[in-house]
Amino acid sequence: MNAEARVETKAKVKANAKAAARTQGRPVLGRFPLPLRVLGYALVVGLGLLYLLPFALQLITGFKTDPDAAAHPLGLVPTTPTTAAYQRLFGLSQAGDGVPFLRWLGNSAFIAVLVTAGRVLFDSMAGYALARLRFRGRSLLFGFVLAVMAVPGVALLIPKFLVLNTFGLFDTYTGMIVPLLVDAAGIFIMKQFFESIPREVEEAARVDGAGVFRTFWSVVLPMARPSLLTLTILSFQSSWNEFTHFLVSTQSGEYETLTTGLARFISGGLGGGTQYPLKLAAALLATVPVAALFFCFQRYFVQGANSGAVKE
Repeated sequence: MNAEARVETKAKVKANAKAAARTQGRPVLGRFPLPLRVLGYALVVGLGLLYLLPFALQLITGFKTDPDAAAHPLGLVPTTPTTAAYQRLFGLSQAGDGVPFLRWLGNSAFIAVLVTAGRVLFDSMAGYALARLRFRGRSLLFGFVLAVMAVPGVALLIPKFLVLNTFGLFDTYTGMIVPLLVDAAGIFIMKQFFESIPREVEEAARVDGAGVFRTFWSVVLPMARPSLLTLTILSFQSSWNEFTHFLVSTQSGEYETLTTGLARFISGGLGGGTQYPLKLAAALLATVPVAALFFCFQRYFVQGANSGAVKE
């Protein structure tokens, strides 16, 4: 009887293992009956279309005329398609009432590239120092970094203005760029990744005669590629979409970026009327660089986001 029980138990274990193997790779919805799966997929598709609707309206409205956009704001087919809005944005309109969109675009690109490069460099160096170097006050310094992440950005607007004005950096490119070169969240991301790298790699480099900076630059930093790409995407996105800092650090139109320029445009600072096609076309073009960067590197973005989750 004991032998028969053991054989029966083994058969049940094998059957359960086969059933688990069959269901392991199946999607969650695939484990439900067909009507529930159809309802689930329909709900997902409906939510996806609802999410994409504002972007579709934004794209289509850019090819409408002002009267058509005002009369049919939710229409998905332009009555008389036209590229007049884009011509005005790029200075190709014969009416001479173009919007300084190219200047806004140039300022945003210039600032975003410099800020992104600075954050990738300084945040990675600071993260490595907090993760690997031993010095007095390291834990306290990291606590300050976490505290900065907890402070709302709005609370720093007046101190930022006072500091920039005191040092003569108000309404300059320097005042727009320098305060954004270091980011507490970026330091935290890089520190978490560097702590997941085995120390044996760095010890082998030091045995070969490499110093601290050479070990960081030639050995550790190339291994941090996923986190660096994640930091690059986040830094470019935040600097491209930055608004409040530019609002308190600039005053003249020469230094307007896409965010501050569009805000003034939408508030009626560049002409009257609704001008829905022109406003939505400008907003659409402002989102294209960030969206393109994210979709090109989204695979590395996910890897970098999970890189520091498990420590060796």
